[in-house]
Amino acid sequence: MSRLQRKKIYMIERANKRVLGEAEMDCPKATQDLKLNTENRDKAIEAEYIKYGPLNLSDEQYWVDLAEHWKTDVEVAKKSKCGNCVAFDISPRMDDCMPGPVSDDDGRLGYCWMHHFKCHSARTCRTWAAGGPIKGDKISYEWQEKNKQ
Repeated sequence: MSRLQRKKIYMIERANKRVLGEAEMDCPKATQDLKLNTENRDKAIEAEYIKYGPLNLSDEQYWVDLAEHWKTDVEVAKKSKCGNCVAFDISPRMDDCMPGPVSDDDGRLGYCWMHHFKCHSARTCRTWAAGGPIKGDKISYEWQEKNKQ
């Protein structure tokens, strides 16, 4: 089944649940609003305590700086990526929230519940935390409930 077909089925199922009073949560705003997503991502890039990156995946200096910040070596730092962060959501429902393709040659997009933007699995930030990614819809909804803004 194509991504478009799956998305259509998902939308119909959500509409049916709304009619029956069983509505699920909507997609996070930043997955639907490019301006908001970009603002949140840019804040994460610039904030000293976050420093989302590297923007260019071949930027070795980013990893050197991150390793120094975490007081570890570069190889250890490179294993701590969005793709295995506890807040990185790649659940089926989040895939359906994404406005376009979720994968490329370097990895895939997911949603960051810590900083509220679409992030890439090959990148990281200073607030990375072990235990991810989020793969199930139930856990995704729990994170969304915790993050109501």
